[in-house]
Amino acid sequence: MSDYDQRPWLALYGDQPPDYDIEFDDALSMFRAGVAKDPGAVALRYFDGVITRQELDELSDGLAAGLLANGFSPGDRLAVYLQNVPQFVIAMVGAWKAGGVMVSINPMSRTRELSYLLKDSGATVLVSLEALYEQVARDVVPDTDVRLVLTTSELEFQTRNDERLFAGMERIRSEGTTDFTEFIDQHRGTAPPPVDLKADDVAFLTYTSGTTGVPKGAMNTHRNVVFTAQVYRDWVHAGQDGGAIFGIAPLFHITGLIGHIAVSMLVPAPLILAYRFEPQVVLDAFAEHRPTFTIGAITAFNALLNAPGFTKDHFSSFRSVYSGGAAISPTAEKGFLAATGIQVHNAYGLTETTSPMTVTPFGSPSPVDPTSGALSVGVPAPSTIVRIQDDEGQDLPLGEIGEIVADGPQVVAGYWGKPDETAANLPGGALKSGDVGFMNPEGWVFIVDRKKDMINASGYKVWPREVEDVLAEHPAVRESAVVGVPDEKRGETVKAFVSVKPGASVTPEELIAHCKERMAAYKYPRSVELVDELPKTVTGKILRRELRDQ
Repeated sequence: MSDYDQRPWLALYGDQPPDYDIEFDDALSMFRAGVAKDPGAVALRYFDGVITRQELDELSDGLAAGLLANGFSPGDRLAVYLQNVPQFVIAMVGAWKAGGVMVSINPMSRTRELSYLLKDSGATVLVSLEALYEQVARDVVPDTDVRLVLTTSELEFQTRNDERLFAGMERIRSEGTTDFTEFIDQHRGTAPPPVDLKADDVAFLTYTSGTTGVPKGAMNTHRNVVFTAQVYRDWVHAGQDGGAIFGIAPLFHITGLIGHIAVSMLVPAPLILAYRFEPQVVLDAFAEHRPTFTIGAITAFNALLNAPGFTKDHFSSFRSVYSGGAAISPTAEKGFLAATGIQVHNAYGLTETTSPMTVTPFGSPSPVDPTSGALSVGVPAPSTIVRIQDDEGQDLPLGEIGEIVADGPQVVAGYWGKPDETAANLPGGALKSGDVGFMNPEGWVFIVDRKKDMINASGYKVWPREVEDVLAEHPAVRESAVVGVPDEKRGETVKAFVSVKPGASVTPEELIAHCKERMAAYKYPRSVELVDELPKTVTGKILRRELRDQ
C-alpha cells in the first residue's frame, strides 16, 4: 500500500469514512428531486426575471417534447452556444429529458472552432444566441449534422436590459432558424415519455482548451455530475441553508456547469445569472440579490476588487467563496481577505475531473509551503486518490515533485471518439493531469506549474508560478505571467509580463531587483515587460502561450 492509498488527509475530515455514497443515479433524477421538494421555489434569477423550479420543469418538458417530435433520439447531441442566460439551463435539462447529451460550446468560439466542435460532437441540434448565429454559426451549420437550429436572445426572461451589457441589441430572426421560446410554447404542456438514464451515460461533452493539440470532448457522465455536485454542497458549503449561488464563471465551463448549475439543482438553491462577466454589473447583482456562494477565477475576483465603487459590503452576504480555474498566490489570498473580510478557499480540478479533484475544506485556510511559497489547492476530495508520479508512472514519495494523477468518481470515462487519447491520458481510468506538484505528509496538495510551462535556464528548472508569486508580493503588481524565451547563453531565460494596479507606478528594473533579492540567481526574470492587460481565457486563466508566441 502506497502513502497515497493510506490517505493521510482523512484526519482533516474527522471520522468521515472513505466511501462517499452517490445519492442519485443520474443528474435528471437529481433535478426532479429538487423540483418535488419545493416546486414554487426560485430556480433562476436573471436581472429582474425569475423562473421557479416548476416553470423550469415545464419549459424543459416543452423543449424535450419538441425535440423528440422533430426526430431527436436518445444519445443524440444538443449543442449550446450561449452566454450565462436561463436558456442554457433549460436546454441542458431538456436534452436530458429527451435522453440526449448536451454539448457546451464557448460563446467566444469563432468559425473554425465552432465548425470543429459541431462536427466532432456530431450535434444534430444547436441552441444559439441570435447574434452568434448571424455572425458565426450561419456559415458553419450547413456543413455539419445539425438539422434543427433554435435561436434565442439575451434579452429574453428579463425586462431590465442593462445598457452596460445590452446597448444597441435588437432581436434577429435568421432564415432557417426557429425561435427557442416559440418552439417550447408549441409543445408546452406535453410531457415527454419517461427516459431511462444510467449513471454511466454521458450527461454532457465539455471540450478541453486544446493547448497541446485539437480540443477533446471529455465525456462527463451522470455519475460524475452528481458526485461533484455533492462535493460542492458538502465540502464547499455551496447553497447551504438555501442561500443563492451566483454564476460568476461561464456556464459552458466545467466550473459553471458543476459549481453553479448542478449544485443549485441538488441543494436546491436559486442560481443568479448576469449574462457575462462585467465587474460593475456583477457588483450591482451582489447588492441586489445577496448571494451566499460563488466560485470563480482569482482574476475575476481581482477585477471586482479593483472596480470603481467596490466596497466590503458587496461581499457581506457571502458565507462561502472559492477560487478555481487559475492559480492563486498567498498575496492574493491575503488581499482578498483584507478587502472583503472573507476567506477565499482554494479548489483544483480539470474538465476531465468534472471540476474538483482537490478541495480546501470549508473553514480550513490552505497552508503555504515554506520552501516554494505556494498556496495549497486543498486535499483530495472524498473517495478520490490523488498521486504524485514520475515520468514512468511510478508513485513518488510524499514531498517530491511530479505529475499530479487523480482517480475517483469524478474522472471522466474518456474522450469522445478518441480512444488513443483516452488510453494515453487516462490509463487505467486515472487522469494524468499535466500539472506538476507535490503532496505533503498531511495530505495537502501543492501545484508547482503546468508540465509544459517549465523553463530550462542553463540546465536549471524554473517554474513560472514561483516567480509570479514573488512578483505578486510587490505592492504595484496587479497581475503577472512568466514565460521562457530563447537565450543564446542560457538556452532559455526568464521573462515576466506585468500589469500594474491603477494609480501605481513601477519600472521593469525595480521589479527585476525585487525578484533578485528574493530568489536564486537562475530564477529571477532577466527582463520585464509592462502591459495594460494580460491575455486570458474566458474563464480568467492567463494565456502564457500567447505571450510566448509574441
